[in-house]
Amino acid sequence: MPQISVVAFMSPTPGKEAELAQVLQELVPPTRLEQGCLRYDLLREPECGALVFLEDWESREAHQAHKATPHFVASRARQEGLVAARDVKILELL
Repeated sequence: MPQISVVAFMSPTPGKEAELAQVLQELVPPTRLEQGCLRYDLLREPECGALVFLEDWESREAHQAHKATPHFVASRARQEGLVAARDVKILELL
């Protein structure tokens, strides 16, 4: 099982930038404690205001388990109406 990296770009709905940032920031502490999480950082792209997660996981299975955690599921529900566009790339370490 190869290690994977995830790059997730989220463009906020206009006027919802601060609210989306808060919702996403709340994901960071519990996710960093998950088994298989090697890196989970939230960054902001200054020019367009996009929020970007840079993630490293021990395996694709660890990432799949993350997406089923209560804090992730609850966060996705709270993101409704806050995200104008989302683009997630999953990359395998060679």
